[in-house]
Amino acid sequence: MKQAASLRRTLLIGILAPIGLFVIINSVSLYAQSLAAATLAYDRTLLASAKTIGEQLDVEGYDENAELRAKVPYSALEAFEADNQSRIFYRVSHLSGAIVSGFDELPFWHGQIPSRPAYAALVDFYDATVHDEAVRVAVLLQPVATERGRGMAVVQVAETLELRRTLARRILVDTLWRQLLLMAVIAAVVVLVVQRATRPVRRLSAELAARSESDLSPIDAPDAPRELRPLVDATTEVMGRLQRLLDHQKRFVRDSAHQLRTPLAVLKAQVQSARRGDMPPEEALREINETVERATALANQMLSLAKVEQLRQQPESTRIDWADMAREVALDVSPLIADKALDFEFDEAPSPVRAHRWMLQELTRNLLHNAIKHSPRGGRLLVALRPEDGGARLSVQDAGPGISADLRQRLFAPFAAGDVTRGSGLGLAICREIVLALEGRIALDNREMNGVIVGLTATVWLPLDNPS
Repeated sequence: MKQAASLRRTLLIGILAPIGLFVIINSVSLYAQSLAAATLAYDRTLLASAKTIGEQLDVEGYDENAELRAKVPYSALEAFEADNQSRIFYRVSHLSGAIVSGFDELPFWHGQIPSRPAYAALVDFYDATVHDEAVRVAVLLQPVATERGRGMAVVQVAETLELRRTLARRILVDTLWRQLLLMAVIAAVVVLVVQRATRPVRRLSAELAARSESDLSPIDAPDAPRELRPLVDATTEVMGRLQRLLDHQKRFVRDSAHQLRTPLAVLKAQVQSARRGDMPPEEALREINETVERATALANQMLSLAKVEQLRQQPESTRIDWADMAREVALDVSPLIADKALDFEFDEAPSPVRAHRWMLQELTRNLLHNAIKHSPRGGRLLVALRPEDGGARLSVQDAGPGISADLRQRLFAPFAAGDVTRGSGLGLAICREIVLALEGRIALDNREMNGVIVGLTATVWLPLDNPS
């Protein structure tokens, strides 16, 4: 079974994952920017060191014959060492590369001065290595002039990179822990907000868990967040449907037990009477058979009524031409029609509806059975099925006695038969439940002629299933 996702975990991941990715990207960018800023700051220090050395130079001779002399000892550079983390190297050379003073292991510069230098000096900056150690080098072309000569010196000052990298890392760490602290605050806020927002849900869950199994009353959650109202309303609606279903089942069981008790009691009495020999065996068996047939018909109709409620909970249905199905049902009951020698007429036109096939068959069969049962021998029976007013209209007209005004008020109720000796009173109740499940209408109307009832018309209207 797949474990349900936690709302708290989902929010934490959804919020902190993008923030964490941003922190990583920002940290890489911040380190590069910090390193660039430190490089710029310490490059200025290197340039200042180079200028200081350049100011200590002396020359004799002119141009190519000039001889440079450096008057600055290495101790003069100690003032530019920020701490013991870095080391400084310098080299003073002629333009030809010949070293005048400094560290010979510092390679001579072979580059060129930028056309637009960042400083007001002939200076260039580049990276190199000294003793397999990375260094940053500032190169200054320093003109040297005295009363004894004139020349051009190349002053190189190099510094190892530990201090720059340490400064960049310090800036990164100082910023990073603040960002991590911010993420921790966000995580705590998310947890607290989720805890507070789901408090009504937990309270509602506890109330539902404390309910008895039979308590399907509506959910009372006035403090539920607006986002949860659709869920609460939907749950209340489902519980309402369950309550109606349970009420229907209880009513059905109660009525069924009451109705079955009578034929079973009659059957028991008939069997006891037959065993005592109160009547001839053939007559006793005939009465027992009639009682069994009535009980069987009652049981079948009760099962049909229960099946209607079951199918009502299953919205799946198919497109069916009601006219074709009505013709099939008429053929099935044709022996009953012939037995009463009825003048049968069937008028139909294609009438597609969306329904469960069993529901439509049961509806049509019950209406025809009722009409045949109440029609006099040789009477007229008319069945008409045609599209009308956006729906399919089935009309079943018999020549029976009709229904009284008192019976009309309760005819669709279960076990409300007009003649208890001829039926169980469930046929029309089944029809009504099927019609309601299919979102249709049903009506029973007497037909009169000169103030006399000449028959009954059962009319059913179901919505057509027009292809979109």
